[in-house]
Amino acid sequence: MRDRKGRTWRRIIRVLSGVVLFLFAFYFIFRALVIVDPPKINDESSISLKREKAGEDFFKIEDNWLRKSSSGLWEMYISGKPFERGVINGKLSKELIQSQEVAFIKLIKEMIPNEFYLNFLKYFVAWFDKDLDEYIPIEYQKEIYGISLNASPDFDFIGSGYQRMLNYHAAHDIGHAMQNLNLVACTSFGVWDEFSTDGSLLIGRNFDFFAGDDFAKNKIVMFMHPDKGYDFAFVTWGGFIGVVSGMNMQGLTVTINAAKSAIPLGAKSPVSIVARKILQYASNIDEAFQIAKDSETFVSETFLIGSSYDRRSVIIEKSLDTTVLYSRENNYIVATNHFQDKAFAKTKLNIENRENETSVYRYERVKELLKDDGIIDYHKAAALLRDQKGLNGRDIGMTNEKVINQLIAHHSVIFKPEQRLMWVSTQPFQLGKYVCYDLNKVFSSQHISDNIVVDSLEIPADTFLLTEQYKNFLYYKSFVNKTRNNNFENISEKEVEVFIRSNPEFYYTYEKAGDFYLFNQNPEKSLEFYNFALQKEVSSKTERDRIIRKISELKESNE
Repeated sequence: MRDRKGRTWRRIIRVLSGVVLFLFAFYFIFRALVIVDPPKINDESSISLKREKAGEDFFKIEDNWLRKSSSGLWEMYISGKPFERGVINGKLSKELIQSQEVAFIKLIKEMIPNEFYLNFLKYFVAWFDKDLDEYIPIEYQKEIYGISLNASPDFDFIGSGYQRMLNYHAAHDIGHAMQNLNLVACTSFGVWDEFSTDGSLLIGRNFDFFAGDDFAKNKIVMFMHPDKGYDFAFVTWGGFIGVVSGMNMQGLTVTINAAKSAIPLGAKSPVSIVARKILQYASNIDEAFQIAKDSETFVSETFLIGSSYDRRSVIIEKSLDTTVLYSRENNYIVATNHFQDKAFAKTKLNIENRENETSVYRYERVKELLKDDGIIDYHKAAALLRDQKGLNGRDIGMTNEKVINQLIAHHSVIFKPEQRLMWVSTQPFQLGKYVCYDLNKVFSSQHISDNIVVDSLEIPADTFLLTEQYKNFLYYKSFVNKTRNNNFENISEKEVEVFIRSNPEFYYTYEKAGDFYLFNQNPEKSLEFYNFALQKEVSSKTERDRIIRKISELKESNE
């Protein structure tokens, strides 16, 4: 009997030992497969470069510099070879890189508060991105590696500085592809010839990427003088070398707008890296298209290209397996978040996107404003980008995803490529003044004392900031933030009434009020507000279906 028990325990110990060995083996194999090694650097002499403080919020390394302007925008000038550029960037903007990562991790934890899912996400992203470096040019790998040397060690539990910085360049793509998160709903347009005041090309765009107020706090206007390719400028944030909005010294602009995408099976080129390559190496539409066509991306995207060489603007529409060049005979073009070329007319995802989401509505509103305004100059372009109305000027509520200005923009830009002029919005959102940069001045001299802003071309702040409506928006926003995840503890009915008055034409205001009454076990009142929400301009079918589902569940529970 004792011998039989001994054999049983030995068998259990052998099984447990096997399981432990398997888990150890799995862990080490997983680590070996997912850890991305940094690129080999032949000359590491730039690591010894020292940052000098030249004034308040003003730093320099040799001819490179970073300073915070009176507008609140950070301005940075970087030159040199890839690794050198990265090291200098990292040393100059060390604090901005680290605060940006803190803001990003904070956002992720707010979106996914469950620790188990967070850990799962960490390992999923590591596995998904294990081949990411194969799709990022070695030039940009070296630049990212140089930056990563100044990444915060506080987040090494996620991965090495280099692996984290590399993965952050694909974060937009992964979030967009995996969940089609409503973080990005951008709008852009181009006008030329009779639609432009002086006949020259004019581009406008809102980058409506909202990752929290902290994430948008420290915008950087980057001026890059690389050892290869063209000089260029783009709007970015600490540690990010990809391009979402930019212009080069050949007068070529690129802005990106996400489109509905199929779920990919693995990492490919991040769209911001493709846009960066276009900006650095393309001088005209044909060259930009060839770069986009030759790149494998793992999400669908539209690239609005403006070209002073071609004196027009086009859209490169790119799915996982098809790249087309879309243009119009009219002297204007509009890009939101759906494909327009006939090549995608019958694709399921694009049809669903056009029918169920906000993209077509915003597209029609931009066309409406372009036709109403007639001839567009940079002031009218800013007014268009700040527009908060629905079709026919109807009030559909502040922050509605169907409006052009959703009061979430990370930045807004206006380009005049032929003149090499670039306007960048200041806080908050695109409501602050637009500062105008003359790229001719920037790249004709690296001297940090030079004034690179054209004060006479500044676009004043939106007068909306001075209104009672703006105060209402701030109250609305604070209430939404305070009651995130439907936590209505210590929220009074009177506060909800003030909340409703703060944004009375927006459907979500009434949905939120319905959630409050449901939380407080008043289903009749909750049902009343959910039904009222459906009478407003609901932004998408997804949002409408969510409210209808709440109504159905309430009715079922009361039967």
